[in-house]
Order: sequence, then structure tokens, then C-alpha cells
Amino acid sequence: MDFFETIRAPMVRLSLTLFRKGSQAIPSDHKGIFATLFFIIFSTVTGVGIVVPLLPIYANDLGATGFYVAMIFGSFSISRVFLLPYFGRMSDQKGRKPFILFGLISYTLISIAFIFSDTVEGLIFIRFIQGAGSAMIMPVVQAYVGEITPKGSEGYAMGLFNLSMFLSMSLGPLMGGVIQDLWSMDAAFVSMGVLSFVGVMLCVWLLPPLSEERLRSGHQTLQIPWALVVRDKELLGLFCFRYAYTACIGAIWSFLPLFGAQMFGQSGAGIGLLVTLGVFISGILQLPMGYLADRISRQAMVVFGGVIATASMIWIYFAASFFDLLAAVSLFGVGGGIAMPAITALAVVNGEQKKAMGSVMAILTVAHSLGMLTGAVAAGLAMDFFSLRLAFPVSGLAMALGTGMFAFLHLSRCGHRS
Repeated sequence: MDFFETIRAPMVRLSLTLFRKGSQAIPSDHKGIFATLFFIIFSTVTGVGIVVPLLPIYANDLGATGFYVAMIFGSFSISRVFLLPYFGRMSDQKGRKPFILFGLISYTLISIAFIFSDTVEGLIFIRFIQGAGSAMIMPVVQAYVGEITPKGSEGYAMGLFNLSMFLSMSLGPLMGGVIQDLWSMDAAFVSMGVLSFVGVMLCVWLLPPLSEERLRSGHQTLQIPWALVVRDKELLGLFCFRYAYTACIGAIWSFLPLFGAQMFGQSGAGIGLLVTLGVFISGILQLPMGYLADRISRQAMVVFGGVIATASMIWIYFAASFFDLLAAVSLFGVGGGIAMPAITALAVVNGEQKKAMGSVMAILTVAHSLGMLTGAVAAGLAMDFFSLRLAFPVSGLAMALGTGMFAFLHLSRCGHRS
């Protein structure tokens, strides 16, 4: 207790300092919009986080193999891969708010569908539709935030926004485990629907169509073809790292709950804590690392975070106790907390340069979806053909390769801040 009392006061002072610094990062006339987007994502992602970590156990109870567990997560990513470029481009042309609103409504309806699904195939289909809703929300919201962020403050602003996602992802699984233990899986689905509906109300009442006004005033938009991703080394580097990082998340979210339950006999609350801890640590690092990303090399921060994340996936493979798993996912959280504010700041700069913020954010979210898909499928195949434990170093290899590709494509520009 003395240790925590010793570090608590400095951490509180640091947080207050960063929030005061952050008051200059968002223009005063946009702070209300930023706060609305922050709480829309917080409520929605918390609702999703309640359900997602419980799905592998639910699917396993329905008789799903490792491959089918992976496809429950992969179907979500498949629909996003095909729809993200379209919705990102259309939001550049038509404005952000309509896409955010329809995506939130779809999330609310999907929560009802989960309650009535009692087959693995049904779960796969529902997750496919949920992916379409997600394609209308996340990259469009990120593009909206990018538009209202002044030059030079991208790291802090995106770190503050990422805080809403990471804290909600950390709160959701913990709530889901407790809800399942106290009530039932259906209660978790209902909770997801209620929180998604809160997001709908916030969008309807508080979010102005700011981007539409910017488009009418002459803000140009471009369609970003996939060929440009290959030709643009900076964008390709961002794509590779985001893909690799999310491949690790796909393995963790899909199979770490099973690993913790089967190897160490953890309950729903224990599994929720396991998934929550790494995400929570990433969340609390978003503000200080975002602040730092506006002052030092963002590229170096990404590489350092990637190395830490790689080491954490190897640690899971050697875990001999539940404490080892907690320590490994905590280390993964540190890696993500260091890298993600820098990655999103670099993406905002790239989107501004191209005058196509929605398209660039959509491409980065495609990388996220492909990573979730292939990370979960590769881990599932490793589980089916070898062992559940081997699922995690496979993802660690992807993390190492993605970090290496980013370093190769970006670090030649390390001396000149993007």
C-alpha cells in the first residue's frame, strides 16, 4: 500500500499537467465536438468489449473448433476489409455524421440478434454484419478527430482520443466477465445494446455535421487507390505495423480467454481481468505518450513499442502461471501504449497531406481488420494442428516482421519530424 501511495501523487500531478497542456491541443470551438466523439466511442466500445471476450467461450460451448472460433472474429474483419475503403471515401465526400449514426444504430440492433443466436454459423453471420456497422464508425470518427486537430498537436489529440477506446476496451471485458458470472450471457448482450443506444443518442443530440460544412467550403477529397499504398512508403509502413499489431490482438482476444480457462482454470471474471489489464495499461499511457509523440521521433516510438509487443507474445508462450499471463499482457499493453499515439499521429499528418483523411484512416483500419482476421485464423490453425500455446509466438513473429517493415520504410526520415 505504501508503494501505491508513493506513486499515486506524482501520477495525479502528471495527469493534471497533461490535461492542462491538452487544452491547447484542441481549438476551443471544437472541444464540444471532441468530447462528444470521445464519449460516443467510449460507450459503444465498452458495450462491444462486454461481449467480445466471452464469445470464444460461448462458441466453444456450442462445439466450435479453433478454426470456427477464429471465423467468429474473422467474419467481422472480412466485411470491414471490403467496406472500409468505400465508407471512408464516402465520408470524405458526404460528411461524417450520417455514417457514424447508421453504424451506431446497427450495433444496437445486432445486440438483440446475439440473444437469439444459438449456432456457431449464426454467430459468424452476426459478426459479419457487425463488421459492416463498425466500418461506418471507427475510421469516420478518427477522420473527424483528425480534421479538428491543429498541426503539431496530432500526437496528443489522437492519444487523448485513443484513451476513450483503450479505457472502454479495458472496462468492457471486466464488466462482461462479472455480468456473466452474476447473471448470464444474454445479460451481457443486453448491456451491449444499451450502451450502443447511448452512443446513438449522443450522436443525434450533440454531434454537429461539421465536416459537411468543411467540404462545402472547398476541402478537397481524393480517392486513395490500393496502388498508392504500395507506392507511398510512409503509408505502407503504417499499414504494415498496424496490421502486425492487430494480428497480436486477434490472437489475444480470440484465444487467450481459452488459454486462461483451460490451462489455469480461470472464471469469467478472471478472464475479463486478463483481457482488460493490457488494454487498460495501453489506455493510461495514451496521454503521456501522445504528449511525447509531439516532441520526439514518432518513428522511434513506434519501433520501440513494436519490440516490446513482440517480446510480450513470446512471454505468453512460456507462461507457467496465471500471473505470467497477466505480466505478459501488461507488457503488451506497454508496447501498444508507446506505439499507438505515434502511429495515429503519423496517419493524421498523412491524411492532411493528401486531403483525404477519411480514406487514409480507412486504409489504416483495413490493416486493423486484416490483422484481426489473419491473426485469429493463424492462431486457430496453430491450435488445431499443434497446440493452443503455439498460437501466440506465431503472432509474435508477425509483430516482429511488421515492426521491421515499418523501420525499413520510415527510419530513413527519422531525423525530420512528420
